[in-house]
Amino acid sequence: MSATDNTQAFRDAIETGYTFKGDHFVLGGAMLDGVAMTDSLVKIPMMTLNRHGLIAGATGTGKTKTLQIIAEQLSAKGVPSLLMDIKGDLSGIAQPSGGHPKIDERHAQIGIPFEAGSSPVELLSLSDEPGVRLRATVSEFGPVLFSKMLDLNETQAGITAVAFKYADDEKLPLLDLKDFRKILQYLANEGKKEVEKEYGRISTVSIGAIVRKLVELEQQGADTFFGEPSFDVDDLLRIDELGRGIVSILRLTDIQDRPKLFSTFMLQLLAEIYASFPEEGDLEQPKLVIFIDEAHLVFDEATDALLDQLEAIIKLIRSKGVGIFFVTQNPADIPEDILGQLGLKVQHALRAFTAKDRKAIKLAAQNYPLTDFYDVEQLLTELGTGEAIVTALDHKGRPSPLAHTLLRAPQSRMDILTKREIKAIVDNSRLVAEYNKEVDRESAYELLNKKIEIAAAKEHQEELEKQREKGRKSTSGRRRKEKSLFEKIVNSTTTRQIGRTVAREFTRGLLGALGLKQTR
Repeated sequence: MSATDNTQAFRDAIETGYTFKGDHFVLGGAMLDGVAMTDSLVKIPMMTLNRHGLIAGATGTGKTKTLQIIAEQLSAKGVPSLLMDIKGDLSGIAQPSGGHPKIDERHAQIGIPFEAGSSPVELLSLSDEPGVRLRATVSEFGPVLFSKMLDLNETQAGITAVAFKYADDEKLPLLDLKDFRKILQYLANEGKKEVEKEYGRISTVSIGAIVRKLVELEQQGADTFFGEPSFDVDDLLRIDELGRGIVSILRLTDIQDRPKLFSTFMLQLLAEIYASFPEEGDLEQPKLVIFIDEAHLVFDEATDALLDQLEAIIKLIRSKGVGIFFVTQNPADIPEDILGQLGLKVQHALRAFTAKDRKAIKLAAQNYPLTDFYDVEQLLTELGTGEAIVTALDHKGRPSPLAHTLLRAPQSRMDILTKREIKAIVDNSRLVAEYNKEVDRESAYELLNKKIEIAAAKEHQEELEKQREKGRKSTSGRRRKEKSLFEKIVNSTTTRQIGRTVAREFTRGLLGALGLKQTR
């Protein structure tokens, strides 16, 4: 086949493979032999974005900008999204791009005009970063999820289930970690007899092991995550007055050294969304798209039980109209069972510095559809910054042809916001006023402390009563046994001696009065 015929065949394949039923947006322009084929547009269908996705590539290849492009295009289509901002540079989506001649040149090669623009943004935080504070209560996790999060064994998970059940039965709200710890301490000490009578024997050794795992979680800042007011996931679905989807950006610049907190948050969020969102089936476009940047932070810390839970949620959550995108350096960072669930794949360049890298590239190439136009394994090492190989799913779930793509530029700023710009967003947020207030209502910690105090006071009162009763019995006994003063005097040795003397003298006097002589 001649070069001209090959070029036309390529254009035809792109035109056919990237024409979709329903709405779409343009991700970039297709490339062949390193040259952009102007007007051969690589489009992404809105209908299948709930089939999840992958954005992968080495550091500095443009993953974050790809995430930004997709999020702002979704917003323009009225689809809200949630972004994990690890490096702090995604917040720029709130401000329009300043433009640049190179951006205009790129778009001319693609065949679409460049239009600067911004998206409505809500800043969220798990820590002290400015933004809406995200919290969840211990009760919302439930015993199963809470046990998986802590990687508890069967015995420990059973105790956790008892703790939750006891809290429910006794109307003890489990809001934060100190509530849960207090329940465990109560089960091991003051309430041991009461609880074992109802639920069976509980191992204090196992309770100690659970407490140690709670301490580990607290050391990563989880005590700031658990509590009230609890974040309502419906607030991720908001649309602004212009019909644009609000981009919720979770600022995580201080979270990389606390992966346990990050994975805990992600698990709870996905579980809460799955539990609370209604079944939707196939929609014209997703209700929400979640982008998990630095996805290895989730999977590196996840236990086997946690991975099983994540896999199950990812399989099922798409029926709720929710798409999940994992952003990571290498597809190998994603467990195979989850990788197989990802429909849209945007693969940036991979680096081949070592034998291990070359092996990873070979495996990565096998994740993409076969193509007559590229040597995928070689292409993966030659992709320039802002280029990627792309494949998507059509409305029937079929993968589109693999396309070496020159990605469009983000319409928004490709940089971080200033402190003043961040403050303006936070100050204008309705959710900040709602979720950043401090709430510490009476819960299991306070209620159990009161119960223990009441029980201790009752026990003290009962002990005092016992002492009083013992004292009364002792006094009564002494009264019965103690002789009267008269008895003491009469019965004493001295009295008896005096009595005998008086008697003798009386007798003598009496006998003398009678004229009788006393005999000895």
